[in-house]
Amino acid sequence: MNKIAFFIAVLCAFTSCSKDSEDSASGVDYGYYYPMLDATITASQIGDGTGKLDPKGIAIANDKLYVCNGDQLDIFNAQTLAFEKTIRKYIKGTTTIDFTKLSSISIEEGRIYLGSVDSRVFILDEKTTGGISTLGNGQWWTTFVHVFGVVVRDGLVFVKEKETTVKVFEVSQITETSNWNLAPIAKLNTVSGFDEIYSMDVSNGNLVIAGRDAKSFLYYKIADIRANGAASLSTPMSPTKAALGDNRPTSLNFSTDWAMTSENIGNVNYVRLYSKEDFLNKNYNSIVSSSDILGKEKFGTIYSVAQLDDRLFISDNSNQKIKVIKLKKASIIEQK
Repeated sequence: MNKIAFFIAVLCAFTSCSKDSEDSASGVDYGYYYPMLDATITASQIGDGTGKLDPKGIAIANDKLYVCNGDQLDIFNAQTLAFEKTIRKYIKGTTTIDFTKLSSISIEEGRIYLGSVDSRVFILDEKTTGGISTLGNGQWWTTFVHVFGVVVRDGLVFVKEKETTVKVFEVSQITETSNWNLAPIAKLNTVSGFDEIYSMDVSNGNLVIAGRDAKSFLYYKIADIRANGAASLSTPMSPTKAALGDNRPTSLNFSTDWAMTSENIGNVNYVRLYSKEDFLNKNYNSIVSSSDILGKEKFGTIYSVAQLDDRLFISDNSNQKIKVIKLKKASIIEQK
């Protein structure tokens, strides 16, 4: 092995990076992408700094970062990461409900949808954080058998409950006067599952679920859900998927061009970035695949990821941090 090739191998091993290459007149230009830590959010930055950070679902909307943190929702400025406020209760008129075991969050069309393991979805006004409505009443034998994930896109609300069921509702069903025990318009089958936090997102007419127990990403066409919703209430709709071996996807987030994921293999947790077009076509050739940051800051269990401009946000539950990373590129030209 020549010195250039040896250096490339060492660099890639050190940074847990990914590469691309391009022929040039002078040789082959190897481009390696690797993560650099930009910032972290810890418990010391929340309120008076004496509480805990148990990060589960996260979301970014209108330059705000929302973090599901145990029994509270913490809100930060997504640009500066300055702490803004904590919300611990759903309040609407004379109705007050304490938040408990928050699992997941989605923000769409001026509403915050907040999932609780205690069998509820809270719907809040994004600007005021005042209550709009609730799905479920906190009893697992009614609307939901717990709530382990929620995402809202394309006029639909997707709620992952215990075991293998995702219930689907129309956004238009949920109003300030709607009942908490709404009937779903469709049900989806996640193949495998029990009581784990689940991550989902929607892009290009597809709902995609990080199927940690099915060891694959699960794809459902929105058009099929709408067309076959009634039939799926008795036989939940199955996904299309591609086997990933021992790879257990744990989170997923789409941006304009990218699909960002976290994936677990054995005792190692990876953050990966794919071309969105390739990902939606089930071509899993990652542009970035990293289990740490330059040999340090090893990733723990990740429940949620988010993207804003050139920064990637990671809900690292094991390490009790929100890690914010930026990607760097190292270019090395091997002479012909």
